[in-house]
Amino acid sequence: MSFITAIKKYRNIITIALSLIGIALMMYYDYCDTACRYLKGDIWGIDLKWIGIAYMLAIIIFTVLGLSPFVKAMLAGGLGVEAHLYAFQIQNDVYCPFCLAFSAMLILSFIINYDVSSAWFENRRRMWLYFLGEVDFPMFRIRKVPLLIFSLFGYLTILFTLSGSVTPAYGQEIAPGVPSLGKGSYEIVLFADYFCPPCLRIDTKAEPLLKELLATGKVKITFADVPFHTYTPIYAKYYLYAANANSEANNILHVRKILFEAAQVKNIHTESDLVAYLNGQKILWKPLDEKSIFQTLSVMINNNNIKSTPTCVIKYSASDVKRFVGDVEIWNGLNALKTHISAERK
Repeated sequence: MSFITAIKKYRNIITIALSLIGIALMMYYDYCDTACRYLKGDIWGIDLKWIGIAYMLAIIIFTVLGLSPFVKAMLAGGLGVEAHLYAFQIQNDVYCPFCLAFSAMLILSFIINYDVSSAWFENRRRMWLYFLGEVDFPMFRIRKVPLLIFSLFGYLTILFTLSGSVTPAYGQEIAPGVPSLGKGSYEIVLFADYFCPPCLRIDTKAEPLLKELLATGKVKITFADVPFHTYTPIYAKYYLYAANANSEANNILHVRKILFEAAQVKNIHTESDLVAYLNGQKILWKPLDEKSIFQTLSVMINNNNIKSTPTCVIKYSASDVKRFVGDVEIWNGLNALKTHISAERK
């Protein structure tokens, strides 16, 4: 049995397996704890992750029922959708590994189900129209429909219905600035999200190191909260309130620890619950015009092209700015700065 023959014989099983992998990818993407990727998209308010899962479930159902024309049509439509999503990621220079892996499952499924169009042998002038293949719908008395039509339909559908975003935003007013710790020629800006597990890891691990750097008197540290998660603006607001009440380094670091705990251990998603938790932890806070400061945060996020958290920008000088993404890179970057300052003092 040749490889091609084997593929055709087991194409239904392979298609179902690839669809299940696609579903698993979308489910894992929703719950993974890797660096948070801010690449959002929805159609009429429905997140693309859930649409992708429903799409793969439909492929499985049609495959089990033996409705191969519908399977081929849906896969061809999916190619058109993916073409636009690829363009969207390239245009914004943001790439989602889970989305790319999902599209690979879709493309492989299309290849597995591909059959050369009979129209190629009947009229070579129409080869361009049938290069993706053709499909028959005998139940509707429709024959030799170019799959290219379904791809174009998928592309146009996603083009006019997709609401995509790669840039977070807070407010609309001009701000005086974001609270910082310490003073010095070396600047550290740590971009994080309270609901991001890698952010929690580096925040916990790096706290003693940050205190050491502050103690040198040569380092300025700024924490920039990035609203990747829906509820992060609430947390960012009370971080600013707490910093407004007490801007000492020990208090700021303690407040961030409590906020991370509230987000990832207590799973607090409402302002009232967060306020109650902060009060229970004896955290003092003093309200201010947070909307104005949110605008400065938005500018910082855009200017530094922040697409994932945690990200750390370390400024040695105006011409020497280093960027680190992920808790491991950031840890190494902070230690490198410590070593540099230590060598400079000798």
